[in-house]
Amino acid sequence: MLNEEMCMEIAILRKQGQSLRKVSQLTGVSVNTVRKYEQGDKKPGYQPRPKRLCKLEPYKGYIKQRLQAASPDWIPATVMCAEISAQGYSGKIRQLRYFMATLKPVVDTPIVRFETEPGQQMQVDWAHFTYGKLKLYAFIATLGYSRASYVEFVEDMQLPTLLACHEHAFSYFGGVPKEALYDNMKTVILTRDAYGQGLHRLQPGFRDFAKHYGFTPKVCKPYRAQTKGKVERFIRYVRESFFVPLIATLKSASLTLDKTTANTEVKRWLGQIANERVHQTTGDKPSVRLIAEQAALQPLPTAYSCIQSLPVSHTVIMPSVDLPNIQVMQHDLAIYEQLGGIP
Repeated sequence: MLNEEMCMEIAILRKQGQSLRKVSQLTGVSVNTVRKYEQGDKKPGYQPRPKRLCKLEPYKGYIKQRLQAASPDWIPATVMCAEISAQGYSGKIRQLRYFMATLKPVVDTPIVRFETEPGQQMQVDWAHFTYGKLKLYAFIATLGYSRASYVEFVEDMQLPTLLACHEHAFSYFGGVPKEALYDNMKTVILTRDAYGQGLHRLQPGFRDFAKHYGFTPKVCKPYRAQTKGKVERFIRYVRESFFVPLIATLKSASLTLDKTTANTEVKRWLGQIANERVHQTTGDKPSVRLIAEQAALQPLPTAYSCIQSLPVSHTVIMPSVDLPNIQVMQHDLAIYEQLGGIP
């Protein structure tokens, strides 16, 4: 093929009136090649080959449609890869990640997490989920060592509901951890430093429940909810990998969501996906590490019989004589870790 310099030389010689044969002799290019150039093929070098369709190409329309249905939320590449693989996609997830990155660049802010010994800590939080006029709350509990998690959708966050969810979580995990970490929810803590520095007034019903099950409630410092980073990160995982794909599927099928459907699906998701995935931090499946952690959990006591009779009000004052049995965190976990107070 002719390069740019050769094409220019041929053009100049032909402009000077040289014949095809003479141009061929002067340039060393065959007469047929010079003639081909004369007939319009004046592009130098090799012509680019047509692009081959990548394995992902047939599924790009589906991916865009799914992301549009989930908007303004986002479906992770792992979930999307599982969906298109079921449709026949045989490529790598890396190719999918590259394509999805062009649709929505994501800058992730890491959350610092601290490791605990098996059976030591459970982190607890509420998450809010809405679908149209439906409002659901998700009780989410994550064990610090194994990262095994429990999720239950409810319609309120009152004290009886909170305690019932705890019982279900302990049963799901197969035991009770030594401590549970919370933010400053009113169903757990009423007043910080009510009896002096570090001596807080806890909700009486919750304190009694904790005594019955034998775990110590701990409370994060105000405005530092990320101290319980394990459950905070899992909340995002539930939203992106479970709730958003579920809503997108329901929308496509013109179906609605209710509490029963949410709990049925999340139970399946926990058993088949969330607790069976390889955790990025631990490098192991939560279900596998849970087996080791269960040996360190406290045994389940008899069921707490006072849940339904508990008052919803959070204004009852707890006697200070019971406070020494409750430990409350005043600082970041890093400080306790340095002092040896937190594993």
